[in-house]
Amino acid sequence: MTPRSADEPLPVVRAAMLEEPDDDRRWLVDRLWARAGVGILGGAPKCCKSWLGLEMAFAVAADTPCLGQLEVHDPGGALVYLAEDALSVVKARLASIARHRGRDLAELPFDVITAPQLRLDLERDQARLADAVRRLRPRLLVLDPFVRLHRIDENSAGDVSALLAYLRALQREFDLAIVVTHHARKNGPAGAQAGQGLRGSGDLHAWGDSNLYLRRARDALVLTIEHRAAAAPEPLKLALAGDDRHAHLEIVAGSEVPETRAQGLDEAVLVALEGAPLSRTSLRAALRVRNERLGPVLERLAAEARIVRDGDRWARVGMPVPVPPFTHEAERNGTTAS
Repeated sequence: MTPRSADEPLPVVRAAMLEEPDDDRRWLVDRLWARAGVGILGGAPKCCKSWLGLEMAFAVAADTPCLGQLEVHDPGGALVYLAEDALSVVKARLASIARHRGRDLAELPFDVITAPQLRLDLERDQARLADAVRRLRPRLLVLDPFVRLHRIDENSAGDVSALLAYLRALQREFDLAIVVTHHARKNGPAGAQAGQGLRGSGDLHAWGDSNLYLRRARDALVLTIEHRAAAAPEPLKLALAGDDRHAHLEIVAGSEVPETRAQGLDEAVLVALEGAPLSRTSLRAALRVRNERLGPVLERLAAEARIVRDGDRWARVGMPVPVPPFTHEAERNGTTAS
């Protein structure tokens, strides 16, 4: 990035003079990724994260609907770095997508970083990537995967936040969307948000303007989407379709996303609280669930404003919480029940 003088004044503008929101420039890919947004494409190994990253990049470069259905609002060049795939494999996948979409890959502004390694914890490689972005001016940069971009401790919040700060600065200077693929932990917390299952520092989840999570549920590939400044759409069911020459990811038409155990427990908690508020102990007994599974579900439902805590009990939002009767014991203690 361009160095700035210590004597340069800090830019400040009156709030009323800030740029007005523009719904037409809200999305890079409709409901999937924010325009000039940064974020994580996460999931377990072998769940098509690289395929989805290439599909997004191809759609932006070709100005064709992503996954066959999601409109690209801000088309332009794409730049990708796939550290774990041979260049011939990258070419084969892109050629398959291009054949399926009926486009000539040679005519698209789609560039691939061919360096054998790219370490973004080093100033030299940071400068090299910034220079490539400055020259090519892509709309979307895909870096896959995070673990191959550094030699820092992924569990160190300080180390991770410094690397992510570099990428955020790159995004702001060049008005660039950045997708970083990352692995989920093998045994993520039961019932937790998908982002909380990412490996390493929690800064990775918090960093994203848009985050995507792929997982396998039964025989389906399920894509969960979250945004910092927009409501999350319903999860999508995807499939890797086509033969070897036309392989591509697509949205499965007319299909419902399979319910996961975590989603099922969410609904079970809400149903249990329909009659009256219950304590956590009572909920555990009624649902026959362990405390370590129930706790994250209660926290998530509370964060979503679907349940509320009242003392040691949980209640559905919008349902009256009955007040325990006044007792002589409370009077002797100088308190009243609440």
